Amino acid sequence: MIAVAVSGGVDSLMAAYLLKQQTTELFAVHFLTGFEARHEADRLPIHAIGDQLGIAVRVLDVRDEFRANVVDYFTAAYRSGRTPNPCVICNPAIKFGAVLRYAESLGARALATGHYAAVRTDPTGRRRLHKGVDPRKDQSYFLARLSQEQLAKAVFPLGSMSKDDVRALASRHGLQPVETTESQDICFVKSGAYTDLLQTAEESAPTPGPIETLDGRIVGQHAGLAGFTIGQRRGINCPADAPYYVVRLDPEQNRLVVGAKDDLLARRCRVERINWIAPPPTGPIRVHARVRYRTPEAAATVMPLDGATAGLEFDQPQSALTPGQAAVFYEGDAVLGGGFIARGR
Repeated sequence: MIAVAVSGGVDSLMAAYLLKQQTTELFAVHFLTGFEARHEADRLPIHAIGDQLGIAVRVLDVRDEFRANVVDYFTAAYRSGRTPNPCVICNPAIKFGAVLRYAESLGARALATGHYAAVRTDPTGRRRLHKGVDPRKDQSYFLARLSQEQLAKAVFPLGSMSKDDVRALASRHGLQPVETTESQDICFVKSGAYTDLLQTAEESAPTPGPIETLDGRIVGQHAGLAGFTIGQRRGINCPADAPYYVVRLDPEQNRLVVGAKDDLLARRCRVERINWIAPPPTGPIRVHARVRYRTPEAAATVMPLDGATAGLEFDQPQSALTPGQAAVFYEGDAVLGGGFIARGR
């Protein structure tokens, strides 16, 4: 028996379709986070997925777990001057945490999703995470914190397909998603700015403070640090001969520190809370590292400090190494591990 997590989009729909061609021992799970659009009818539109494929769709309420693990993390990160990455947290805590446990309680041995990635087993029996073949849709970055136990129960039917292939297959078989918009990085922010969500939490409400240059000159006032991330140019609104960019967020003194574009460049950062998918290295290793989902990988050296902490040094300076964002290490198309960029400078 296998379960497939379905959101209503074409990716999870086609992941379920491909599995249905292989086994009749299949059911779907749709989880509710509390941030979905409300529907008048008692029967959720997601059941149309089951109707098309001839499989049962179970609905799981994970609102409490989602708020505790993802939303509270999101607001806490901004309070501390970090830029959160909620998908990197959601995958191990919710999809391959709460949802997988629920699926197992119903007899499933594994959970499939519509992620563009692949899991393979190396000669030692260790599970290894690999990129999806479509470089435009590869989502291995967001899965880098899955444990060996979770990877052993993860199935990614779309790993060898491109997005165009998936859409064409759906069209050829007359399959229709019930959600036509592409998923977004912050699924619980449906409209407006994420700062609107932060304002609902009293402890996260924006507080105005000074905008300072690296040499300590006050050049303006910000409306709240949560509206900014390192590398940002828009919204600073301080006239100068050259544009200002956010260089650092200082939550202790509620300062927004700005500088020139070149001030964003750095070769080194510290990475904490590393989850190693490959065996943890005992000394420096060469990798290609990605420090944001949409940022290309860059050649670097990982220097272990302890089992879950390492220094990361790039061959060439990188722009906007942002505390709170995930740093993921690759060797070819294999994910070695990933952690979170720590605050510095």
